[in-house]
Amino acid sequence: MSIDRLERVNALLRREIGEALYKVFAGDPIDLGAITITHIQTARNLKNATVSVSIFGHENERGAMLRKLANKAKEFQTLINRDLCLKYTPRLRFELDGSVEKGDHILDVLSHLDMPSESEQETPPSERQTDEQ
Repeated sequence: MSIDRLERVNALLRREIGEALYKVFAGDPIDLGAITITHIQTARNLKNATVSVSIFGHENERGAMLRKLANKAKEFQTLINRDLCLKYTPRLRFELDGSVEKGDHILDVLSHLDMPSESEQETPPSERQTDEQ
């Protein structure tokens, strides 16, 4: 299978799983707004797929939320099989993806750095007072 086709299958599965979250967890007390399907890596033979999931906030509940997703993997596969026409419906394995939290942390650190004020940026260097004068 070509790499381009595998990328399209990954994107299609990502979209389908994202939409299926609301069907599978209808009525369950789980914060679906905090769950993001960040990446899917499907095997070349289409029999297995690793679903990377980011859970924003809920630091203490991430393990439980990931277990709930893993327990509903068969339901996700059933919906994928019903909605998509693939040679095989891949077995889904869910894993936690911490890249969004890392990116958020980096943005937080950058926002707290000392930045020169706007008045210092607008003043030409020749007009600024220096220690040499």
